[in-house]
Amino acid sequence: MAAPRSFTWTRRVFLTLLTGFVLLPVYVMVSSSLKPLEDVSSQFHWLPSNLTVRPYIDIWSTVPLAKYFLNSLIVAGAATVCSVVIAVFAAYAVSRYEFRGKRVFSVTVLSTQMFPGILFLLPLFLIYVNIGNATGIALFGSRGGLILTYLTFSLPFSIWMLIGYFDSVPRDLDEAALVDGCGPLRALFKVVVPAAIPGIVAVAVYAFMTAWGEVLFASVMTNDATRTLAVGLQGYSTQNDVYWNQIMAASLVVSVPVVAGFLLLQRYLVAGLTAGAVK
Repeated sequence: MAAPRSFTWTRRVFLTLLTGFVLLPVYVMVSSSLKPLEDVSSQFHWLPSNLTVRPYIDIWSTVPLAKYFLNSLIVAGAATVCSVVIAVFAAYAVSRYEFRGKRVFSVTVLSTQMFPGILFLLPLFLIYVNIGNATGIALFGSRGGLILTYLTFSLPFSIWMLIGYFDSVPRDLDEAALVDGCGPLRALFKVVVPAAIPGIVAVAVYAFMTAWGEVLFASVMTNDATRTLAVGLQGYSTQNDVYWNQIMAASLVVSVPVVAGFLLLQRYLVAGLTAGAVK
């Protein structure tokens, strides 16, 4: 049954307006990043008159962008790996085994998503400072402390999502592997994990994006040596001037890893977000 022509045209108009709404800020960023600072600071013109790639060169010297890029890559990568590994074991245990407190654990994991992240800022700050004073382990201002902080956000969602995905994987696969002589861990990595790759990829993308663009905790829990990109971009705004063209250029550069990863893993991401909902 064909859709009415009025519905087809309405859909086209709506999608066109939505696409323009999404792409308009991107065009402004790209055009502003290719202008001299004088043109960006003056009246806005849709078509740049003086094109230059100088902002893409100056962004590396105005602030230590390479150092911030490395810090973000280390922190986001480590938080992603830790989140995926821990979530796989925790979700598999909840999905496949019965133990005392299982329901309480599941509800507790889910309930942590009900609180805004800013509520954990002061408690984590005090915990890190007290641990440093008592043991000498410098969590505050370090990459390790920031990684632990990001795990508090990504782990609950990752565990809850993988529980639903592991539930959709037939238990017969585990039992067949056990009958063939595999132990529980070998059955997990040889049978269940390969079948759950889309869900694991979705969790990894979520954890990486959460850590890559986080600002609040990174601005408090880091120092000059461990500052990440999300905070380091503020360095283009000084007391004397704001380098708008460099801010736009740097924002586009730091978005490349996330956009490229999303495009490469889009097929797995969509499958992972939807497969766990249908059993």
